[in-house]
Amino acid sequence: MAAYNLAFRRYIRRFVPLTIAYGASVALATAVIPDGAPASPGIIAIAVLPGLAVVGWLWAMARLLVELDDEYLRMLEVRKFLVATGTTLALTSIWGILELFTPAMPKLPVFFVFPLWCLGLAVGAVFNRLRFGAARCA
Repeated sequence: MAAYNLAFRRYIRRFVPLTIAYGASVALATAVIPDGAPASPGIIAIAVLPGLAVVGWLWAMARLLVELDDEYLRMLEVRKFLVATGTTLALTSIWGILELFTPAMPKLPVFFVFPLWCLGLAVGAVFNRLRFGAARCA
C-alpha cells in the first residue's frame, strides 16, 4: 500500500500544476482571442495551450499506471480507464448518429469529449466500488 501512496502522491504532484496550467491557459485564450478571430500562428499557439495541458493529464495518468507496483490497484485503475473509454465511445457514437439523422439535435462540440471521458472515470470508480467494495477500491 505504501507504493500506491507514493505513486498517487507523484500523480497529484503532476496533476495539480497541469490543472493550474489548464485553467490559466483557458483564461488567457478567453482574454486574448476575440470571438470570430481569424486563424493566425499566434492565435493558434494560444488556442493549443489548453490542449497541451490535457495531453499532460493523460501522460500523468499513464505514469500512474506505470508507477503502481500493486497489480490489483493497477487493474482497478485500468478498469476505470476502460469504463470511461467505453462510456465515452458509446455516448459520442449515439449522439453522433442522432446529430446525423435528427436535424433538431444540437451539435456536440468535440471539446466536450474529454470532459465526458473524465465523467466516465467517475462511473468507473463507482463500478469498482460496487464490484470490489469501498475498502479495496483505488
